[in-house]
Amino acid sequence: MFYQGVLTKMKTEFTSPIQYYLVFENDFINFNQLLNKTITMEFVKYQCLHCGLDKPIFRQGFDKQCFFEVPQAADWVMRPELSKAHLGIEERNLEFEKQAQLQPHIVYLANSSNVKVGVTRKNQVPTRWIDQGAHEAIEIVEVPNRYIAGITEVALKNHVSDKTNWRKMLRNDIEDENLLEWRDRLKGLIPNEAKDYIIENNSETNLDFPVSKYPEKPKSLNIVKSQSYTGKLVGIKGQYLLFEDQTVFNVRANEGIVVKISIN
Repeated sequence: MFYQGVLTKMKTEFTSPIQYYLVFENDFINFNQLLNKTITMEFVKYQCLHCGLDKPIFRQGFDKQCFFEVPQAADWVMRPELSKAHLGIEERNLEFEKQAQLQPHIVYLANSSNVKVGVTRKNQVPTRWIDQGAHEAIEIVEVPNRYIAGITEVALKNHVSDKTNWRKMLRNDIEDENLLEWRDRLKGLIPNEAKDYIIENNSETNLDFPVSKYPEKPKSLNIVKSQSYTGKLVGIKGQYLLFEDQTVFNVRANEGIVVKISIN
């Protein structure tokens, strides 16, 4: 039995534990059902998520030309403070940018490898936290556009990290932190533009990942280089598949790659 399709980030369902689905054009895999089973993954070809051509993937599932042209890969995606749609200024496609930027956004604290600050669209809560492998998270502010969220994140990341240590996250090397105390400590640093949007009296969200064994020394799988890999699936966390031999595979980092997955 096998499945074949182009990789995109796994869809998730916020249950306990979290359910993971890899969705292909005409089929899907519920990876939770494959836990403790041996699977083989083979590289087939590239397929850019924009143009669909078999060209090497540059970043975010796009070939190099598409990456520098499509609005989904513009600078404001990774750096929200660069958003300009609220000013009516186009970067690549103003209609797309208005739809993406001019909607409610959340600035949050999450604890995956350490406490970090981040930004996401409101409709991506708690999906964003799941994708980062956070075991707990809390919302700080809810603002009307991406720009205000971005400048809030910039103000706070001088005092708290905005990065996740993926190895530490995958080892489940959890630091015991009180996010409520962190939130209260950071309130005074929130810029004036966002002060009216501070969320009061909310509680932490806890997340439970389907993992039976965490890797002590995670080794990242490069499926293009190796062409094929076989291993026993023992967990899923963030957007990573965790295997018994401590190999880990980041599905999201391999978007735009066509693979064949066989269940042995």
